Amino acid sequence: MRCTSSSSFLQSALFSLSPPWLGILVASGVLLVAPTQAGEPISHEVFKSSSGEVETTILPEGTLEVELAAGAKGSPGAIIQPGTAESWDFSEYSRIEAVIQNTGDHSVPVSLRVDNKGHWKEAPWSNESIRLDPGQTGTVVVFFGYSHGMKPSFALDRSKVTQLLIFAPGGEQSRRFLVKSISAEGEPGETPEEWKNQSSLVPEGGILLGPGAPVESSRQLSSFNGAGVTATESGDRLQIQFTGESQHVSFRPLPGKWDLRAANRLAVEVINTGTGTAWPGIRIESPGGATAIASSKAPLPAGEKTVIIVPFTAAAPWLVDLSGTSGTEKQPDESGTNWVSKEATAITFLSGRKEGIQAFEVIKMEAIAPPAVFPNWIGNRPPVEGDWVQTLSEEFDATVLDESIWNPAAVNHWDKGTGFSRDNVIVADGVARLRFEHRTSRHNDEPDGEEKNYTTGFLDTFGKWTQRYGYFEARMKLPDAPGLWPAFWMMPDRGPATAPRWKREQTTNGGMEFDIMEYLSGWGPYRYNVAFHWDGYGKGHLHAGTSGIYFQTDEEGFLTAGLLWLPGKAVYYCNGVEVGRWESDRISSVPSILMFTHVSGGWDNEPLDNARLPCDFVIDYVRCWQRRDLE
Repeated sequence: MRCTSSSSFLQSALFSLSPPWLGILVASGVLLVAPTQAGEPISHEVFKSSSGEVETTILPEGTLEVELAAGAKGSPGAIIQPGTAESWDFSEYSRIEAVIQNTGDHSVPVSLRVDNKGHWKEAPWSNESIRLDPGQTGTVVVFFGYSHGMKPSFALDRSKVTQLLIFAPGGEQSRRFLVKSISAEGEPGETPEEWKNQSSLVPEGGILLGPGAPVESSRQLSSFNGAGVTATESGDRLQIQFTGESQHVSFRPLPGKWDLRAANRLAVEVINTGTGTAWPGIRIESPGGATAIASSKAPLPAGEKTVIIVPFTAAAPWLVDLSGTSGTEKQPDESGTNWVSKEATAITFLSGRKEGIQAFEVIKMEAIAPPAVFPNWIGNRPPVEGDWVQTLSEEFDATVLDESIWNPAAVNHWDKGTGFSRDNVIVADGVARLRFEHRTSRHNDEPDGEEKNYTTGFLDTFGKWTQRYGYFEARMKLPDAPGLWPAFWMMPDRGPATAPRWKREQTTNGGMEFDIMEYLSGWGPYRYNVAFHWDGYGKGHLHAGTSGIYFQTDEEGFLTAGLLWLPGKAVYYCNGVEVGRWESDRISSVPSILMFTHVSGGWDNEPLDNARLPCDFVIDYVRCWQRRDLE
């Protein structure tokens, strides 16, 4: 017997049973239900709390509530076991899915772990996590034999699953979430990549809702805490009603997830159909996190229409704070965003008022990517006041590379299958192009250089130009072929007295790697990464970063990225807007070089597609300034 429903605990297996009776047992490898009195604390052999700091309760509607006490240690949660059986047999399935809702007041990462019997040092489990903002609902998916971003891990025996764990890290604040469903899904042998491809929906013309995009109400709509949502008679609009605060409704893709990589914002057209004002909030969900909540600038009067723009950009710049006991940067609800545009799981509408009835109709939802308007200071000066002098103005106006500043050759530490060639640094028409192509070459054009199947361009200023502190900016157009990894970054250079090169560039002893713009083309054209790396690249390696830098390009398709580097302070800018900051005595104090790389790969990319090559990383200009008192 197969079960694919996710609207309750394996609803198709409930038969005549319904809440308040709920539990889990095994029959023919499928999770089924068994009687358990709703509302009672769970203390039998099926559900258990991992510690006394966790309270687990079945609610009348048939969901499992998990509450972590304030001050809980470690990663407490709920343990789900196969009753009197020794294990579950999931041989006919590829994964376990759990739908979780954060009912607490703080953002929380929730993990689902699927266990085999074995010693903990062997990590005999598969494990995945999802971060949920308050009120957010999401699905955590665990493929058997994969963990931590669906990467191959312990070879889990699907026929001998001993327990499921749903847990969250403890902390100073209490945390609460609901387990709305758990289901075994997928055919045996299905891989995470196949599942991602099958479940990814690119909206035609960017339209998620509207003419030609009808709604399947029973599968796409859900409401919470008394809110109401239905499709109109035409089937391509939504009617929503809120009667109080803390209510929300969700509109989900069918099937899987929306792939919104080709956009950088969502335009939602609404009309107030009620008799009073309406002020809905809107956010987009993803497994990693949600966008910030967007709303109209003022309450919408009865009968009036407006378009609410939900930007993908973070509501506040990403901040690095290593002062906590965890030694990690601040959580996404405080700064930055963990929203993932290629994995949108729902559009959520929230009540923006504490009282009164709000009624409105959603006419259209469209993913868009309009060009940006940049502030006038970009390209002309640093973003802050001061006595500044320009130290570099590379406009690439010549027809050959200026090798008094730039080196087109170096060791390739990042992409073992690609060689560097001067021929792939093309200076013409006022830009430099680092061309990545499927062409066999000798690395660095050396006759005895290692032969490579791919060839690309490279630029750095090692041994020719360095600067300590200042403002560093480049205008760039990113490649659109999958699998590419261009970057604009800086590395220490202590000068020839500290030879050889690896010693000159060490990120220890005050040195640091600055990743000003690091792009994985599999993310789509409107998202990149910024980061800091220090204390070497071995066991002592430390780093902080975010891949949630969403942006717009200008009308020509260019973005502008910059770094303001001052004693004890580093601030990243995108298109003239601050997107990341770290203030610390550990900020680099070592003169550094500029680097532009265009290799393949990266930690979260897609495979190369030779049919989309060659492809260029275009650099329009590089401009740097120094404050006179820091010269």
